[in-house]
Amino acid sequence: MMKYRSCSLLMNSLILCVVLLFTITTTHAFNCTSPSSSPTAKCNSLIDYIPPNTTTLSHIKTLFGVPNLHTLLGANSMPVSTPPTQSVPANRSIKIPFECLCANGTGVSNRRPIYRVKAGDGLDHIARDVFGALVTYQQIQAVNGIANASLIMVGQELWIPLPCSCDKVDGSQVVHYGHVVAPKSTLQQIADAYGSRVETLLRLNGLADPRDLLAGAVLDVPLRACASSISNQSRDSPLRLSNGTYAFTAHNCVQCKCDASNNYILQCDPSPPKTKLSDWSKCPSMICEGLGNSSIGDSMSSGNCQNTTCSYAGYNHTSILTTLTNISTCNPEGAPQSPPRSHAMTIGLSGNYFGRASLFVSLALLSLSHLL
Repeated sequence: MMKYRSCSLLMNSLILCVVLLFTITTTHAFNCTSPSSSPTAKCNSLIDYIPPNTTTLSHIKTLFGVPNLHTLLGANSMPVSTPPTQSVPANRSIKIPFECLCANGTGVSNRRPIYRVKAGDGLDHIARDVFGALVTYQQIQAVNGIANASLIMVGQELWIPLPCSCDKVDGSQVVHYGHVVAPKSTLQQIADAYGSRVETLLRLNGLADPRDLLAGAVLDVPLRACASSISNQSRDSPLRLSNGTYAFTAHNCVQCKCDASNNYILQCDPSPPKTKLSDWSKCPSMICEGLGNSSIGDSMSSGNCQNTTCSYAGYNHTSILTTLTNISTCNPEGAPQSPPRSHAMTIGLSGNYFGRASLFVSLALLSLSHLL
């Protein structure tokens, strides 16, 4: 009897060790050295979420505090017409867009998502089961100033600090993507899939060797961001989008998208008709007077492999900003051959309306088999 009781205690101890080891090694803070006083201290970020059960886009939006459905759809390259009731299969990865805040050398989601504690919840359950091990219970405990991890109250609101970064990578603006590593994935496969390099992934994630990669780890993967003409003074600066994604901005008056086929230059146009606005009752004018009163997104050939485009430059409380940019049509890599002209124009509100540990378990079980 004593032998079986000892074995049971040993099994429970081994399971606990495996769970703790898995939690500690697969989730880490992302480095972010952008100072909090800098405009780049906040940025758009992405992270994978793998729901344990079949769910809906609406539930995911609510769980992660995504401001609106369009934001979630754009991050996942889904059509704007996709309904909130759209089913998301269990164990199917979906990208969660959120705002990243950099402070003290690390980046975390800017006060979102907020989770309200339910009966029977524990911090470890919330971290691992509700939020897919994207964070550890220790991280939730720390940012919420909880003295005892075992003492949380039903109805208590908890900030879930998703890892992120706003740092440039190799001198370029990127979208930092928290990629959850699939079983049997290699660092080379991940680098190839997302246009990065193994050396870059090793450096960003503090890995000494590609063989240190663990299934379930949240890996900092930099995605190339489209260049834009948005001013640092704009309320949506810096708006960073990666290839294949889109976003609505300027109170939903403007839709911007990033497309590699457009030479990685952010393409912004007036939002489709009937797009629901926020804060503004109607959209300000988006005209570039220096291009024949063309609207944002319109281009005109200026010769010598150059197109002059009426580009979106941001917005303020009452106006949408525009600027003229010259873009080369000869360079396949695509980058503006000259910086945006400095004469951004402010347009008032009188214009027309336009409308993303199995190894440890095996070792533990192997050890147990020898002890038994």
